[in-house]
Amino acid sequence: MPAWRTISLWMDQLDEPLLARPALERDLDVDVAIIGAGYTGLWTAYYLKQHKPQLNIAIVEAQTAGFGASGRNGGWLMGNLLGEDRLLAGLPVEERRASYDLLHGIPDEVETVLEREGIDCDFRKGGVLYCAARYPEQATSLRHHLDDLHRQGLDDNHYRWLSPEQLAQQIRVAKPYGGIYAPHVATLHPARLVRGLARMVERLGVRIYENSPVTHWQSGSLRTAKASVRCHWVVPAVEGYAVTLPPLGRYQMPVQSLIVATEPLSAATWDEIGLSRGQAFSEASRQVTYGQRTADNRLIFGARGGYQFAGKLRHDFELTTDEKDLRRYLFGELFPQLKNVQITHSWGGNLGMSRHFKPHMLCDRTKGIALSGGYGGEGVGASNLGGRTLADLILGRDTDLVRQPWVIPQRGLDALRAWEPEPIRWLGYNAIIRSFVHEDQTLANPATAPWRRKLASGVAGFMEGFMH
Repeated sequence: MPAWRTISLWMDQLDEPLLARPALERDLDVDVAIIGAGYTGLWTAYYLKQHKPQLNIAIVEAQTAGFGASGRNGGWLMGNLLGEDRLLAGLPVEERRASYDLLHGIPDEVETVLEREGIDCDFRKGGVLYCAARYPEQATSLRHHLDDLHRQGLDDNHYRWLSPEQLAQQIRVAKPYGGIYAPHVATLHPARLVRGLARMVERLGVRIYENSPVTHWQSGSLRTAKASVRCHWVVPAVEGYAVTLPPLGRYQMPVQSLIVATEPLSAATWDEIGLSRGQAFSEASRQVTYGQRTADNRLIFGARGGYQFAGKLRHDFELTTDEKDLRRYLFGELFPQLKNVQITHSWGGNLGMSRHFKPHMLCDRTKGIALSGGYGGEGVGASNLGGRTLADLILGRDTDLVRQPWVIPQRGLDALRAWEPEPIRWLGYNAIIRSFVHEDQTLANPATAPWRRKLASGVAGFMEGFMH
């Protein structure tokens, strides 16, 4: 039996035996075959069953539910979609606002399902704090971002500026320059969510086969080492593991995110820090950082992943001393009282990044293929939207979900933009990341000359624009 409990803090905390469901050992004939028992696959199965209970659905999973990003992420359930501002910018004002309302409603939709189905995963909708917390340029960039959001028709009910004093009412960081608060984000326990979803769809009649890696897939069928599945629809719901199912790896680049968890902290320490309502928080550098206070009072903190040449998956997530020390340094800059705190768990995972950082939901009715992906690390919420959308696309339901700019109906994989071949991809990624690291190191040093600060930000901004 694989050591599934060591995947993450979340899997380690499960109070259930991690026993594998039976593997696929005989041929099947089903309506819908889903590859992957993560969030996307499970949500898709759930909504398909809600709309058409008689559907015969099978999920084929290489390991166990929660093995991938669904059991390893930072526990943010966002009412957002990566790059939503660019995706929605060209819409008329009323349509754009309706699309934002759809996105912002994701946490409430998930909460409704959790309550209806009795899934306890420490759901807390406390919003999110985007903090300018290490150097003053962060406040400037956040202000510009807030102005852009307001120009798109959003207001303070969706995103509002917090002065340093207002920020301190929710989170107390060492160098507060202000921040943005948004209410449409929740925090939760990722593994309890994915395992609860798996049990939920099984109750609805969906069959899940574990320890059954798919070796080949195509329109109308898939194969494992021991059996085949014939189907009307195939849904490859693998996100960061797309490289294992050619040709999906051309469109989804696996990158890695790395996370640490502290020991449970005392009530007195949390009184010093804040985060009393389950808020998520992020420190506003170009290299994403993210954190939350868990229900058992640990600090979860993730930052700065990586990319392996040729899009190779990372399998060993035993973080090195340097990898743990970097994350300790970063959260210690925010909360100096935690610089020497014990880190009890460290882990990481592979996530999927699409070209131009555009998530997509695709339906090819001719070939019977539907997929959702490219979440770029924001998949806890986006996968719920993806599952709802794929269900409507497969069933031919004419809803607002299928008319969004991230939906690609009636076209196959050729509608997606492929990543550049190696070594262009590796060289480009590393050049961009190095510019981000240089900017962060330059701006974090208060003694850096103004012209050097401006140059570092200019180069990093140019590289970020090139990335999109």
